[in-house]
Amino acid sequence: MTDRRAFLEALLGSAAGTAAAAVFAPRAWARAPAAPLAITPLSDSLTLISGAGGNIVALATREGVLLVDGGSAEHTADVLRALESRAGHRPVVTLFNTHWHWDHTGSNERLRKEGARIIAHENTRLWLGTDIDCEWEHRTYPRRPPQAAPTETFYKSGALRFGDEAIEYGYLGQAHTDGDIYVYFRTSNVLVAGDVVAVGSYPILDYSTGGWIGGMADATQRLLELCDDQTRIVPGTGPVQSKADLAAEHEMLASLREDLWQLMRKGLGSEDMIAAGATRRYDARWGSPDLFISNAYRGLYGHVRELRGAV
Repeated sequence: MTDRRAFLEALLGSAAGTAAAAVFAPRAWARAPAAPLAITPLSDSLTLISGAGGNIVALATREGVLLVDGGSAEHTADVLRALESRAGHRPVVTLFNTHWHWDHTGSNERLRKEGARIIAHENTRLWLGTDIDCEWEHRTYPRRPPQAAPTETFYKSGALRFGDEAIEYGYLGQAHTDGDIYVYFRTSNVLVAGDVVAVGSYPILDYSTGGWIGGMADATQRLLELCDDQTRIVPGTGPVQSKADLAAEHEMLASLREDLWQLMRKGLGSEDMIAAGATRRYDARWGSPDLFISNAYRGLYGHVRELRGAV
């Protein structure tokens, strides 16, 4: 039995031990009630861990463990216990943050203290280091301590090899936030895209930190260009998606970007758009549109000059 397979089987065996874990209190945009940690194998070496806040993807090698996102602070200990498991202690040596939101970056302090390098877009580092007034959530997020900051940041793209896996990562622009990135495990053909990929409800457009519908449409197009029909796409929360699922999200975003902009040009506000049923043809798949339209309106307002072709 290979080291990788032993690690994966031990992870699966340890899942039952997490059933008594404390339930994570989901943020306002959480798409489903929290559940105990669930372990889903993606390959001999790649594992999806769910139920710890945002989705976590773990890559195990002889050199240690690489994570894409680390879940919420409340579940860090549970995640580390699952990773250590019966296969023996393998330290987390690299952690990617797909964006700044706390249900994805909650383990930063603990893992950095234990020696992990943390890779993120530069904008994510900046947001973690400042107070954030999330108006749409009616909440202020205080700056995180210096120990939570990424140790390495980038602006456009990068690549590395971890064990036998070739990994590519890149910036997705102003989308869900203005610090979103993807991490593509090319060898395994697994694409991790954080909350740019939505499942079961309209995506969150966090205009408080640079997200907007136009950027989301562009980001999903970029992800589609990376995929083939066999690519498994890991969203910020929810089950693994296909390229067809991602294409449906992109079509919705691209269409509604234009529709909502034209309604805005006619003088309609977000409440008018909701009352008019501006998203009606997509609601059966994506659910209540109220927050989506409200946030989309604020993002469009911030990009009026661009949409008018003035910049």
